[in-house]
Parts: sequence; C-alpha cells; structure tokens
Amino acid sequence: MLQSQPSRIGTLLLLLSAVIGFAVAIYAWLTPLTGVTGTIGALGVAIASVLLAILTFILRGASRRGARIFLIIVTLVMLFGIGFAGALLHQYIITAAMVVGLIGLIVLSSNSVRHNHHARA
Repeated sequence: MLQSQPSRIGTLLLLLSAVIGFAVAIYAWLTPLTGVTGTIGALGVAIASVLLAILTFILRGASRRGARIFLIIVTLVMLFGIGFAGALLHQYIITAAMVVGLIGLIVLSSNSVRHNHHARA
C-alpha cells in the first residue's frame, strides 16, 4: 500500500522525535555531570522513546478507525509524558523533540481521515 506524502512526513517527524529523545536520554544517563547520570528517570525516557517508535510503526500500519483512534490517543499520551519527563530531567531538547513529534502526529492523524461518500439513487 502506498503512503501519501503527509503520511510519510508525519511518520518521519514522529520517528525523529523518538530517536532524538532516546539519544539525549541515553547520553544524559551515561554521561557524568549531567545531573541525571544513572537515574531511573533518564532510563525511563529512553525506554519510552523506543516504545514511541514502535507505536509509530503500528499506527502507520493500522487501518481500522477504532484502532487508529486508540493508537493516536496512546501516542499523544506518550508524547506528553516523555516531554514532561524531559522537562523534569532538565533535558529540554527532549521536550522540544516531543513538540516536533506532536506536529508529526497531527500530520499523520489528519491524513488518516478518509471520507467515503456513496451516491444514492
């Protein structure tokens, strides 16, 4: 099945935000003097970013309306949760990346609206 251009852009933005969130969280978790070295919060953000990437692929492949709505809501909650955790960890790059992911989710979900109008005689 061919995906439209907005669908690709939305998917790429969501994946980009997940990769940036993962990379910054792992960096903060491993690097001394970041203030969150070895904390469960930084590791949790890294794991949540991996889950966000997995949700992105599942959302892209979902075709039923109910499943798409559920996955959009779960992805939205994940984006807000990761962004808030990034702010609490003073890793504002993670929060900015989740804003980019939110834009990607909006693009991806607005493209998913399909109207089936049947002519009645």
